[in-house]
Amino acid sequence: MSMDFIITITLLVAIFAILGAGVWIGLAIMGVAYIAMELFTAKNAGDALTITVWGYLSSWSLTALPLFIWMGEILLKTKLSEGLFRGLAPWVNRLPGRLLHTNVIGCTIFAAVSGSSAATCATIGKISLPQLMQRGYPEKIAYGSLAGAGTLGLLIPPSIIMIVYGVSADVSIGKLFIAGIIPGLVLAALFMLYVAGWSLLNKEKIPQSDASLTFKQKLSEGKHLIPVVLLIAFVLGSIYTGFATATEAASLGVVGSIVLGLVQRSLTWKTFWESLMSATRLYCMIALILAGSAFLTLSMGFIGLPRELAAWIGSLGLSKGELIIMLTLFYILLGCFLDGISMVVLTIGFLLPTLQAAGIDLLWFGIFVVLVVELAQITPPVGFNLFVLQALTKKDIGYIAMCALPFFFVMAVMVMLVYFIPEIVTYLPAHM
Repeated sequence: MSMDFIITITLLVAIFAILGAGVWIGLAIMGVAYIAMELFTAKNAGDALTITVWGYLSSWSLTALPLFIWMGEILLKTKLSEGLFRGLAPWVNRLPGRLLHTNVIGCTIFAAVSGSSAATCATIGKISLPQLMQRGYPEKIAYGSLAGAGTLGLLIPPSIIMIVYGVSADVSIGKLFIAGIIPGLVLAALFMLYVAGWSLLNKEKIPQSDASLTFKQKLSEGKHLIPVVLLIAFVLGSIYTGFATATEAASLGVVGSIVLGLVQRSLTWKTFWESLMSATRLYCMIALILAGSAFLTLSMGFIGLPRELAAWIGSLGLSKGELIIMLTLFYILLGCFLDGISMVVLTIGFLLPTLQAAGIDLLWFGIFVVLVVELAQITPPVGFNLFVLQALTKKDIGYIAMCALPFFFVMAVMVMLVYFIPEIVTYLPAHM
């Protein structure tokens, strides 16, 4: 067993031991990287830390991250999100499962302006769950569909984790956004198919349809969707037409959400300040993790661990398919202990040489990672969507996890589809 391998294992054990002690993730990563550089290289760790953190966090590409977070917080604090249920409900009453589909469709729409899985799950949950419970829908399928569909906040652009991956792997954020559209819509369709199939098998558990509305009345209710749909078209359209970069589009999204909030008179100085402070706190947490990860990547590079790890995996003689299976299991296991962003920033620096040596398209791998991280969002004990639902429902975390289990398998099917039909990811970026 080589010395580099022993160092790698020691550092990983040290990181998880410090994390287990309750130290902030960013500080734990940064501290281990600092000690490793001091012990195993001749570099000045203090100077390297300062230069790396400043250079990384001042990246222009990273500016999109706090802006998209803020846009999602503005929508969460105003009445813009409440119009989703009212506008969607009349159109799904005739589908098997009826109003259960508002969870999936609502999350799909809100994901296109949020970028956060937790924010999507929380926002739609606050709107839909009281309505579904009041009408007598089964709570298991209601909770499970919300847990699963909430993860679409990571896959449907704009996505916070795509920005993090794009910066970490030096992949175009705009192309990542485009690549996430078809997989996001396909996954939403799979969720709806499962809900419909479950409802057909359990017809007695689904309440009767609300009073039928005429087409004109449905259109009248549908007008409540217009503000959010316009914002989605405004933000994503500016990226896909080349009018704006991801960062500029994020700025437009913030301005658009503020304007819509003012027009609807739901944005006050109080809600404006609350949204700004919530976004600042969330971004600072993410930025600290990103800074620690950047320094860890630099430290590992000086020690030579990525080369050693790539050589070790290469020596295993794994095919591309075997490597993907191994990484899938690795990320699902990691998701039991870390949140999605931490998973990406902790591993990408190590894996890049291996992925490049295996000839894996980094754009495709970015969407693959997002899908696997989505699986981790509903994997106990650290599935963020499970915690969000627990806070909303006051139910036991184990019960919430069991409700979400069928949707875990639906997402596993999506991972296989993306592997066997990579064009689901690569078609749009190649033709736009």
